[in-house]
Amino acid sequence: MKQFAAVYGADPEGVWAAPGRVNLIGEHTDYNDGFVLPFALPQRTVVGASMLDTQQWTVWSEQADERIEFDLSEHVSGWGAYVAGVVWALREAGFDVPGARMAITSDVPLGAGLSSSAALESAVLTALVDLGGLDLPVDERPALAQRAENDYAGMPCGIMDQSASIRCRAGHALFLDCRSLEVEHIPFDVAAAGLAVLVIDTKAPHRHVTGEYAARRAACEEAARVLGIPALRDATPDSVAAITDPVLQRRARHVVTEDQRVIDTVALLRDGRVRDIGPLMTASHTSMRDDFEITVPEVDAAVEAAISAGAYGARMTGGGFGGCVLALADTDATDTVAAAVAESFATRGFAPPEPFVAIPGHGAVRL
Repeated sequence: MKQFAAVYGADPEGVWAAPGRVNLIGEHTDYNDGFVLPFALPQRTVVGASMLDTQQWTVWSEQADERIEFDLSEHVSGWGAYVAGVVWALREAGFDVPGARMAITSDVPLGAGLSSSAALESAVLTALVDLGGLDLPVDERPALAQRAENDYAGMPCGIMDQSASIRCRAGHALFLDCRSLEVEHIPFDVAAAGLAVLVIDTKAPHRHVTGEYAARRAACEEAARVLGIPALRDATPDSVAAITDPVLQRRARHVVTEDQRVIDTVALLRDGRVRDIGPLMTASHTSMRDDFEITVPEVDAAVEAAISAGAYGARMTGGGFGGCVLALADTDATDTVAAAVAESFATRGFAPPEPFVAIPGHGAVRL
């Protein structure tokens, strides 16, 4: 890794990588013990690392153009919190974490809802586990990376992002039960079906994402309390309809219907009916817009333009309040869809969007 050598004057002991992700369907269901269906992106965060014989960590980030150092006596903020959080979470779990020097590069877009933070955590975690020879099975790693983000970095995300970044397989979507943490790798070879998933980075700035995300999670927890159930995973459409608070009812209705849309999407993919998942994607977006209220004008415009241009379905992906839209379209129609979205944005005075075709990739790995 040339960046590591440039910063530290020597080659790293190893190089590790973990991908960003898009969520095909299943938004804000993970922290409600529900179901999600993400897949890993080709874009990834790469970490070159070497061990130190002291309990200190030096980390250089190409994107931040910054080098930081920390030990166990301090709390790190900013982008470094996602690195220090992994060290902290490993130690909290009882592991003897090796000190290390690291250099980090990434082509996962920041602030686009593609889980750049989970990619960073997962790459650093994989590197430290391998460097230290730590006995941490792959299926237990997402929960530890999630704890780093929740309890150290302070973002109350569910476990989907870290699970996708660590456990995905190329050519598959990851059907994850967020209660049992059981996974099933669902074949998702869209190209073989003559289709493509077009990711449209709307470039919409995330608006109040941390506070609004926390507010949505709190509303879901309150709705579950009102219903007397452990989580909204256990709610039914009839029980949700009985909630008297209109806001809590809408929030809960999104989660219950979204869980069902994930299950229905998986059933269609198992039958090889890839094209037929389009309406479920669009219904998911409508629910996020109307019931969960997490979309913004840019993503709504992108979905509308994509469908008008012939996409079989489209939806926002990620936590909301900005970020990316997914559109399922014929392979030879992606340029048409992308052009329609760009024209719609220009008409509305939005910043130009940035489209790319997403090919399901693999999870964290040593290169």
